[in-house]
Amino acid sequence: MTEPNGRPAALLVAGPTASGKSALALALAERLGGTVINADSMQVYAGLRVLTARPTPADEARVPHALYGVRPAAEAASVAWWREAALAEMERVRAAGRLPILCGGTGLYFLSLTQGLSEVAAIPDAVRATARAAVEAEGPAAVHARLDAETAAGLRPGDSQRVARAYEVLLATGRGLAAWQREAPSTGPAPWRFRALLLDPPRDALRAAIARRFEVMLRDGALAEARALAAQALDPALPAMRAHGVPELLAHLRGELGLEDAARRATLHTGQYTKRQATWFRHHALAAPQETHIIHARVTDLAQFPESESGKIFAFVDSWR
Repeated sequence: MTEPNGRPAALLVAGPTASGKSALALALAERLGGTVINADSMQVYAGLRVLTARPTPADEARVPHALYGVRPAAEAASVAWWREAALAEMERVRAAGRLPILCGGTGLYFLSLTQGLSEVAAIPDAVRATARAAVEAEGPAAVHARLDAETAAGLRPGDSQRVARAYEVLLATGRGLAAWQREAPSTGPAPWRFRALLLDPPRDALRAAIARRFEVMLRDGALAEARALAAQALDPALPAMRAHGVPELLAHLRGELGLEDAARRATLHTGQYTKRQATWFRHHALAAPQETHIIHARVTDLAQFPESESGKIFAFVDSWR
């Protein structure tokens, strides 16, 4: 699938947590001869298959998958690292005669491909240390309140690593991280032709799905994964330590929360996060408007999806091929 100008094609499947991205990507990969490439910042970490709702071994046996569980939890994965790894996987998939289908909920991962990465000025070590110390001493929410409004709107107040990064940029340059990211990308867009499927289901459908999914996670070994993560004695600021459900289950293992309360808090926090995700996706174009199809429903099984909607999805993809 290549245009006359030589750009190969890749499909993006994006949306908030629990919207059904993986189910949709799997069905499309089977239909189109595709390989599913992870574009979720938490699903890159090893040891968290259940807690991050990674595709099951059975799903991975149906079609090839890539970049799932490839980073140790002790090593933070950056957007730049993911972009390089994803481009390498996309080339391998293309060489094998398959279609790259990038699937996930991390908007910045997608933008790093479609728009490139913005270059940010070097941050002195002393400034970086000051920012990290502020987050540790005062908590990420307090530091988040000091950020410029544009940058703050794109960050979770509890995301200590990204809040610290944004704060160090503000301290060192006097400009917000979001302003830097609007500059001309230093890497440029990837030399691919992208088409995007964006899931935007109703809030009530997401809330119900999140609650059901956490119950299934507990049944399938989420607590054991959290226990194994705790045994590594990792820095709590690492991204893997903030995966949905991890802070709450770790608090349960420390005796600070009952399991029912931990589950309730985890589903609440995940629901709040999906609201921010959905808002972000609505305000950031992953591809040109004519190259994006929005699905206002949650996908569980494309075979059981309303025929009118599945027909639109297939027509949208097939017209591009």
